[in-house]
Amino acid sequence: MDLQALKRSEADEREIKTRLRVIGENLARVRDEAIQAKLRMAQVIMRIHEARNRLSGLGCFKDVAVFIDTYKGPDALAHGIEVTFEVREVSLAGAKLNTSVGNNEGTVATGGVLRNLLGRGEEATAEYSHGTKRTSSFHTTFTKPFHNDATTVLSSSVYQEASELPWAGYKEMDRGMLLSLAFNSAPQVQQKLVLEGVWRHLSCLSRSTAFAVREQAGHSLKAALRHTLIVDRRDDTIFPSDGVAFTLKNELAGLGGDIGFLKNELDLQVNVPLPKDVVIQGSLVAGHLLPLRNNKTHCIVDRFLLGGPMNIRGFEMCGVGPHSDGCALGADMYWAAALHTYSPLPLLGRGGSISDKFRLHAFVNTGNIGDFVLRGQEKCQDGQEKGQEKGQDGQEKGQDGQEKGQRRSGCQEKGQEKGQDGQRSVRMVRRRVRCQEKCRRRSGCQERSGEVRMVRRKVRRRV
Repeated sequence: MDLQALKRSEADEREIKTRLRVIGENLARVRDEAIQAKLRMAQVIMRIHEARNRLSGLGCFKDVAVFIDTYKGPDALAHGIEVTFEVREVSLAGAKLNTSVGNNEGTVATGGVLRNLLGRGEEATAEYSHGTKRTSSFHTTFTKPFHNDATTVLSSSVYQEASELPWAGYKEMDRGMLLSLAFNSAPQVQQKLVLEGVWRHLSCLSRSTAFAVREQAGHSLKAALRHTLIVDRRDDTIFPSDGVAFTLKNELAGLGGDIGFLKNELDLQVNVPLPKDVVIQGSLVAGHLLPLRNNKTHCIVDRFLLGGPMNIRGFEMCGVGPHSDGCALGADMYWAAALHTYSPLPLLGRGGSISDKFRLHAFVNTGNIGDFVLRGQEKCQDGQEKGQEKGQDGQEKGQDGQEKGQRRSGCQEKGQEKGQDGQRSVRMVRRRVRCQEKCRRRSGCQERSGEVRMVRRKVRRRV
């Protein structure tokens, strides 16, 4: 720590000194100078600890040690101190191997890492993991931190993930890439923006897979933008005794590909401490999926599933909600609530290594899942149904008009045919009349010729 920083911290201590108060009984023999000296030193140690945490968070150093001594230089203050930070830079390349257990599955992961590539804490990692339930994944990630007040981190990743879901009867293969930006907008408030493009392939897990799942199998392409807001004010992430945690996720899919929807998820947790280290915890999770009104669609992978140890205990994995032939189909809306009570193990004192890692747990949980319809959606659906009914009525009227027109055209055709028949009959009548006239003329001529013959015969006889 340089001299200017020491002077600034000393000035801050003098300002804080005027605002601190110590209240108690029977303090007549305790002098203020002794109390202020201890408080001033405590403030200095707190600032040194904060500086050490910032140095450790750079990602450039492996160990950060702190040494505090009195400062005896020519420009030393009356109560000046000298703080020395001893650091050790991280190695460029490294390897890692770890195991984890969660979501009813054990996983082993291995990979390599390149640290502090450009001198500002950049990191590139490649990791492969394999689970006991035939899940596997491969990730390559590059992370670039920005050392500002918001602790901004930019990262990009290319990945491939394969998983099997026996409770839904399908297996999934995802190949994609994403770009992520995370930052702190306020103390204990983190926001994250993710732009993702993923090519997904769904296939049947066995011959007994339900037809409702089979018809969704195949390839799909999703391009989505996600926003996550995390507010975590708990005193501990594993066994919190006080505080609130709030997570809100919003995802808009449909920027490209054939998948499109708007998904919202909420996760709320409240912890209330009670006497004797007993903690009551209330939690609420909910989600809603709204399909987009265009040529986009969504499938079983995008829908919500409920049931199992992560949300509603006492049910099989994804055992709540719509099913078909033993396969979970998921739904567009769900909610689940729980009330938990945690207490220390009996007959064990606090502060031990075992008692701090285990708790007695009592709980009650409830929830539901389905394709529920909200009031606004009901109105929209009613309007759509009315519009469809009117459209159908219009189509029916149009069809009736077409049929009438066809009938009229048929009548016209029949009339034309009758007219043509009448014309033909008139022509035939005229022809008959002509023929009769000709016949009459011929018969008249024959009669006349017969009379002439008779006259000639008479004249011959006379002669």
